[in-house]
Amino acid sequence: MAVDALDAKILGLLLEAPRTSVREYARLLGVARGTVQARLDRLERDGVITAYAPRLSPAALDHPVLAFVHIEVEQGHLEEVADALAEVPQIIEAFSTTGGGDLLARVVARDAAHLEDVIQRLISQPGVVRTRTEVALRERVPHRMLPLVQDVGGADRER
Repeated sequence: MAVDALDAKILGLLLEAPRTSVREYARLLGVARGTVQARLDRLERDGVITAYAPRLSPAALDHPVLAFVHIEVEQGHLEEVADALAEVPQIIEAFSTTGGGDLLARVVARDAAHLEDVIQRLISQPGVVRTRTEVALRERVPHRMLPLVQDVGGADRER
């Protein structure tokens, strides 16, 4: 599904001011409220907009340590290991990957000792062969979508 310039402007406003009303978005864009609502509905239906939840800070929730854990999984056990990861509250994201491991988990912890406990819990899961952990020192580029939205919707170019 292509995101056109108006979609990109709507998404930009949604990212910059998520608590603003559809009516206000329409006013800012100079289009009808129904147009904005129809676009939002389509963007949701097409899977462009996947959530309206707030972004929370793990550090503010007393989990300032961030680590990326590469998990090597015994062949044929990927689904059950992934299901087990979903049961660990400190795993805030996990992806199947290529390269040095089968899964990559984004893990948060209260401190280094707590991180070790979480990793030990991962290692003890049936089907986990080994893990490799990288601790993040500082966030250099925070999670963002606005530059991508602007790039995708801002230029009429061949895709």
